[in-house]
Amino acid sequence: MTTPQEKKPAKPERATHRREPEVPVAPAALDERGKALAAILPQVFSGLDVQISAAMDEVVLAAKPQDVPAVCRIAKEDPRLDFDYLRCLSVVDYIERLEVDYHLFSLDKRHKMVVKTSVPPDAANVPTVSGVWRGADWYEREGHDLFGVVFDGHPNLRPLLLYEGFEGHPGRKSFLFHEYDEW
Repeated sequence: MTTPQEKKPAKPERATHRREPEVPVAPAALDERGKALAAILPQVFSGLDVQISAAMDEVVLAAKPQDVPAVCRIAKEDPRLDFDYLRCLSVVDYIERLEVDYHLFSLDKRHKMVVKTSVPPDAANVPTVSGVWRGADWYEREGHDLFGVVFDGHPNLRPLLLYEGFEGHPGRKSFLFHEYDEW
């Protein structure tokens, strides 16, 4: 118990803003195949405006949305790359932009790469790659359903996961889930 003569220690002032959390980033750790792939990509894509980097254990190639079909066709048809398998197509919502990622793999050469492109959320249009890999059909329909990305030239963008007439895009961070209670 303190007496009136004793002073209580002053409380530290609370910060008026939240500090952004520090997100650890894993260093790039390319194996020999990845290093060899990263070395030849500048030559293969010399005619296109692309940026080449690495993240974790994959080579990353960033391209403009309009260049994605050309990049993907070269990635599949160039014998040095031979990316004959589209492992996955994913869309990531960074609020100020949507990033469309194409995860590629060569069954013969056993190397992998991610092709990335970014679009604004209010004009999310990317040309389709369903003519390059038939498997892109369902991936693009899923990206359209959940994130609202319009894959220009896609032969059939009807809903895959949601019903016809569903309003909104539940994969976006801005989508509100009404009447949701955890149990």
